[in-house]
Amino acid sequence: MPALKHGDLVMLWSPKKGDSYLVRLTPKASQSTHLGILRHDDLAGLCYGDPVLSNTGKIFFLLKPSMGEYMRRIRRQTQIVFPKEAGYILLHLSIFPGARIVECGSGSGSLTTFFASMVGTEGRVFSYDRRPDFSALAQANCERWGVADRVEFKVRDIGEEGFDESGADAVFLDVQAPEDYLQQARLALAPGRQLGLIVPTTNQLERLIPALQAESFVNIEILELFLRRYKATAARLRPEDVMVGHTGFLVFATLVRGQAEVAESGDE
Repeated sequence: MPALKHGDLVMLWSPKKGDSYLVRLTPKASQSTHLGILRHDDLAGLCYGDPVLSNTGKIFFLLKPSMGEYMRRIRRQTQIVFPKEAGYILLHLSIFPGARIVECGSGSGSLTTFFASMVGTEGRVFSYDRRPDFSALAQANCERWGVADRVEFKVRDIGEEGFDESGADAVFLDVQAPEDYLQQARLALAPGRQLGLIVPTTNQLERLIPALQAESFVNIEILELFLRRYKATAARLRPEDVMVGHTGFLVFATLVRGQAEVAESGDE
């Protein structure tokens, strides 16, 4: 197993209470915790899985951070797509190594990082945001995970200029009024492929459904996901006090050629 070096991402995990800290090893830097201080120079040369002691003698383990942990702790200026939604999005957009994905709403780059990780070195993510500061933050977070070379970041209002791409394998919209950008999404997406969206309120869903149908999107699916963790203690196994509830409605629809003749209905 290769030794850790400066520049690597490491999760410092304490068995005492399960506290953890996500750090990038940096020369002469240190991580302060309520259980003591750990110097990065002392961690370089060790391996993932190794134990290490703080300056107060408290044990920590060096863990390789998961994509989910990184997404959850990402530096943010906006609401992010959470790990509980990200996996479902990946499956329902049928993302594969080598895929070309167009997204609008780079935000803090949580989903951008995940997409870029999944498309591999042969794939490409085209990430649009109209705010330069959001685009810059998303790029920085992709760079921190090491996948920025797979992403093209573009600062643009797609309502006025649209997307540059066509025939994409998937399109994902995380914008305030997605019903206003469905024509742009349709032009960027390959027929037979999926569009994904996330919206926070039912009012938006009411506007979105007919707009999707008008732009030849069919097989519309709407859902929300809830996450409840359990305390991993055999003697008192029970749910955690707080669960991750509603963070947004996920919407998926498939693009077909020509105008859909029959509006879909959930009343049947």
